[in-house]
Amino acid sequence: MSEYKLPEIWENPSAMGGAWGGLNQPTAGSRFEQTLPRGDKPFQLYSLSTPNGIKPLIMFEELRELGVSAADYDAFRIKIGDGNQFGSDFVAINPNSKIPALLDLSGDKPVRIFESANILLYLAEKFNHFLPSDTAERNEVLNWLFWQTGAAPFLGGGFGHFFHYAPEKIEYAINRFAMEAKRQLDLLDKELATKPYIAGDTYTIADMAIWSWYGRLAQDKIWDKAGLFLNVKEYKNLQAWTDKIAQRPAVQRALEVEYQEI
Repeated sequence: MSEYKLPEIWENPSAMGGAWGGLNQPTAGSRFEQTLPRGDKPFQLYSLSTPNGIKPLIMFEELRELGVSAADYDAFRIKIGDGNQFGSDFVAINPNSKIPALLDLSGDKPVRIFESANILLYLAEKFNHFLPSDTAERNEVLNWLFWQTGAAPFLGGGFGHFFHYAPEKIEYAINRFAMEAKRQLDLLDKELATKPYIAGDTYTIADMAIWSWYGRLAQDKIWDKAGLFLNVKEYKNLQAWTDKIAQRPAVQRALEVEYQEI
């Protein structure tokens, strides 16, 4: 492998390689006209069952478990490998062209919600579930919710990309991000040694957000053999928390959601 020489000014390469190289562009915005379907439920979710994509599914199914009928939803599959996320209707909901994206049609005007953590927060505040009202307890949930939004890019875009998706194995990159992934797993394991859920005694949106990434990794269900590579079995407290959440009926249903096709 020849050494990469930095140009003075970066230019978009003619070919990137890798699983997603053909989709990536250095510009934002829609690339084609699109009409997304809408169902008759109060919420319209456009997603896919990636770690970020399952977060709102878990939340909706947990609300369903509590009998919150006003949180009923339609789920439509966005095939990110085909570039559905760059269509005009999807971009109108999420200008960042990432799943999941949500429309709340329950009010006088549609409300768009994007970024998976914000979808969890929006639904928690709207229905007064899975987010404590006590100021200190609420703050602790938000500490961990936003920890996940800041930490997961190092896990997914960093470790996951270079371990699984990159067209070549780069030792430095894999070591760099494996070390950070292990540090994050160790952090969660230490925190969960002293409490049943990540923010304290109660299951919250912080658990939903973190489980979707780190719980699924602890189960070795994100990238092929990534859990083995990172030796996730050594994190006993994280494993116990992962199993506890995985046994929740709402979580099990969320992982089996049948999407409608667009």
